[in-house]
Amino acid sequence: MAKKATSSKKATSTEQEPVNAESQAVVSTPSFGKVESFSLLTDFDISLFRSGKHYRMYEKLGSHVVQNQGVTGTLFAVWAPNATYVSVIGNFNGWNRGEHPLNPRWDGSGIWEGWIPNIGNGEVYKYFIASNTGADIEKGDPYALRWEHPPQTASIVWDTWYEWKDQDWMKTRRAKNALTAPLSVYEVHFGSWQRDPSDNDRRLSYREVADRLVPYVKEMGFTHVEFMPIMEHPYEPSWGYQITGYFAASSRFGTPQDFMYLIEQLHMNGIGVLLDWVPSHYPGDAHGLYRFDGTALYEHEDPREGYHPDWKSYIFNYGRYEVRSFLISNAIFWLDRFHADGLRVDAVASMLYRDYSRNAGEWVPNVFGGRENLEVISLFKELNEEIYKSFPDTQTIAEESTAFPGVSRPVYTGGLGFGMKWMMGWMNDTLRYFAKDPMYRKWHQNDITFSLVYAFSENFMLPLSHDEVVYGKGSLIDKMPGDEWRKFANLRLLFAYMFTHPGAKLLFMGGEFAQFAEWNFQQSLDWHLYNNQPNKGVSELIKDLNKLYRAEGALFDKQFSPEGFEWIDTSDRDNAVIVYARKGFNEKDNLIVVLNFTPVPRTNYRVGVPNAGTYAEVFNSDKTQYWGSGVVNGDVKTQAVATHGKPNSVELSLPPLGAVVLKFR
Repeated sequence: MAKKATSSKKATSTEQEPVNAESQAVVSTPSFGKVESFSLLTDFDISLFRSGKHYRMYEKLGSHVVQNQGVTGTLFAVWAPNATYVSVIGNFNGWNRGEHPLNPRWDGSGIWEGWIPNIGNGEVYKYFIASNTGADIEKGDPYALRWEHPPQTASIVWDTWYEWKDQDWMKTRRAKNALTAPLSVYEVHFGSWQRDPSDNDRRLSYREVADRLVPYVKEMGFTHVEFMPIMEHPYEPSWGYQITGYFAASSRFGTPQDFMYLIEQLHMNGIGVLLDWVPSHYPGDAHGLYRFDGTALYEHEDPREGYHPDWKSYIFNYGRYEVRSFLISNAIFWLDRFHADGLRVDAVASMLYRDYSRNAGEWVPNVFGGRENLEVISLFKELNEEIYKSFPDTQTIAEESTAFPGVSRPVYTGGLGFGMKWMMGWMNDTLRYFAKDPMYRKWHQNDITFSLVYAFSENFMLPLSHDEVVYGKGSLIDKMPGDEWRKFANLRLLFAYMFTHPGAKLLFMGGEFAQFAEWNFQQSLDWHLYNNQPNKGVSELIKDLNKLYRAEGALFDKQFSPEGFEWIDTSDRDNAVIVYARKGFNEKDNLIVVLNFTPVPRTNYRVGVPNAGTYAEVFNSDKTQYWGSGVVNGDVKTQAVATHGKPNSVELSLPPLGAVVLKFR
């Protein structure tokens, strides 16, 4: 028999097999017509839900196939406290609003529920809601596990049964997701990573992508894949960031079980899965959460709090307890039922500040007159505490672009409790520096060194994400100055700097082979560029950087600690050369990194080192296999010449626009 998606705890009755209604609590409200009145909800469930403390509401609300006295049917439950009448409509009743009314619970929770016999998985449905405002509306199910293929907008009765085969990964993933492990993330937009080679308009399915993505990521050496929002969304140009179906994998690519298969295949090949999660806003589509029961139920009534001017969408009412239960349950759902290894939380800064992207008079201060959103702060703390309690072998990662303190610090120390935070400052400074002609870089060395001033104030992930290659910003290779050779050398140097800088890594698809065109969500990546030697060289470089990152403890043992980094020299501005050490748990594993940000090769360049003996060149970004010029060093012996405050030194040939990494033998 199929198992629930979570193998680490006992399956709930709704996920094991159809439930016998005689074992459920019976609601005293009389039934109407063909809708029976029984419930999966207990009084304790209601108490938790109304206090914002129910973190598994997907087990109770929504649609669930259950048995009632030997008859299989579907139990529906929806929160609509300002409704005067709610019914289920669908193909099974000709979309007749009066055929299957739901029963309001007697406890004042605002939940309507009822069981309809002889319908099961695959049935298409919506809720008809008559509001106390006088509005008559039709809505999809906020807790639906599957939706129709857009542009169709109905929910579908479904389940999350799946016979998982990733037990080995689940048992050992704690070590692979740890902050002391190499974390190299490949960011993927599902609909445009790769399409049917014979028909660019045809998107590949979850299972088709599994056959291609899994071996590719494994070959490239990334430790994790991060999927941009895979949840159901009506508007494709939103890239998934305008969600209507928070509990459903997009039907554009197959069933929920097909997506589970993809995750399983990644896990079985030693690759973790992170999911983009968007609790910051949602669209105003008629079938979605907006004015769900005719009132501002999930959002604020006041547009100064409930409307996002940047994205023309609506902001959750984070102080409403039932909404908090919805959001935390949704985050838990993807970890629980889909075995996700972590969540990257989108647009955290926009949530933390009430005045984000607003002018004076366009926002409402908190109860103390400040700009911080206190409800969001408490939500994040509660969310992260629950995630790390229930799934301690996962990670949460905040996309937070301000200096808000303690984003990735534990709640018990006053932090928000995230595991990591995107290092947006590093990204902006680095890309600005690399965009400059090398002849001017000596005047801007602070751009490339400043990140180490604050690098350990948070657990940072270094992102070169999709946001940097859209809206006219150009691709990564296009940002680099100079002729073709210099562009590619600069890009290889950028990646070498990224992989040797403290912190976890994230690279958006296409960057790993230097795609020329900026990202277009409507078409496949330009895979034909692998036929070009310069692009192939960048791909080989990324493979070797991932290999180096995963093999050398100095690059990840202490990647979030100042003990893992030491400046050796930042004074050579005229030559635009910097030198630093990366340190691991064992001193013998330490690495020396030398970066030359000009196209001038430098011979007999002396670098101070801590030990006397021989240093091996374990990486050089100028190798000919990367389409470099071949200025390499091999093994180098130290000399007793004090340099950079070290008793010994080595003489190197620094490659043009190149990186050299040394390790003591």
